Amino acid sequence: GLNFIDLMVRQGLNVRTGNIDNPPKTPLVPGFECSGIVEALGDSVKGFEIGDRVMAFVNYNAWAEVVCTPVEYVYKIPDDMSFSEAAAFPMNFVTAYMMLFEVANLREGMSVLVHSAGGGVGQAVAQLCSTIPNVTVFGTASSFKHEAIKDSVTHLFDRNADYVQEVKRISTDGVDIVLDCLCGENTGKGLSLLKPLGTYILYGSSNMVTGETKSFFSFAKSWWQVEKVNPIKLYEENKVIAGFSLLNLLFKQNRGGLIKGVMDKLLNLYSSKKIKPVVDSLWALEEVR
Repeated sequence: GLNFIDLMVRQGLNVRTGNIDNPPKTPLVPGFECSGIVEALGDSVKGFEIGDRVMAFVNYNAWAEVVCTPVEYVYKIPDDMSFSEAAAFPMNFVTAYMMLFEVANLREGMSVLVHSAGGGVGQAVAQLCSTIPNVTVFGTASSFKHEAIKDSVTHLFDRNADYVQEVKRISTDGVDIVLDCLCGENTGKGLSLLKPLGTYILYGSSNMVTGETKSFFSFAKSWWQVEKVNPIKLYEENKVIAGFSLLNLLFKQNRGGLIKGVMDKLLNLYSSKKIKPVVDSLWALEEVR
């Protein structure tokens, strides 16, 4: 799978800490998720056989012909799921599921604002929200993506528009959950939109990538703005602010067992045709760069 986080790695960012001063040493093989066929097993491995179709999380090194990873990060692919769907499934859907249900406790009738609604996590969020009755999804995305995703969210806004006013016009008291991968200038806006007992979750880090339009200084500035959350204000307004990093949960905090439980639930949803990964395009390994 090719995810936004892989672009960050390519820019020389350390995806664990989000900083530029300690990027992974090259040469390195990128990639954190893959699908394929089991070729060999460790001595004590149970539950898998050579020839099984599987998908897996990997701590780097996924973009390779042969991948080695601990068995706790490996899951069987349902019979009706293709390898390309499977390579696009774990990272986006586990991230979306855990933020919505483990961190924010999404329930019937709630509302969610998701930034980058056209991205992999954004699309997974929209699909998972549709499995719960009467959930309203507000999404922001670049305008060229609107046509492709307009059916998956309830209200779609241009990412450069004043979405705060738009959301308040539709829902005067705001939203229950804000999922923010933009990190920085949107934090204050997102918190202002939260209802009492609402949850604001910071994940990913789109704005940390320094491209043509983003300099290192704007990167540093957006991080500086994140720091200005006032704990007293959170208390007075009854708001929750949270952070979520799937890679840290998996590879630093050893929560593979928890994630296996989430994966089981997601595969049930897939089998009952409630969710389906969106594969944008397929590339030969030689073309990946």
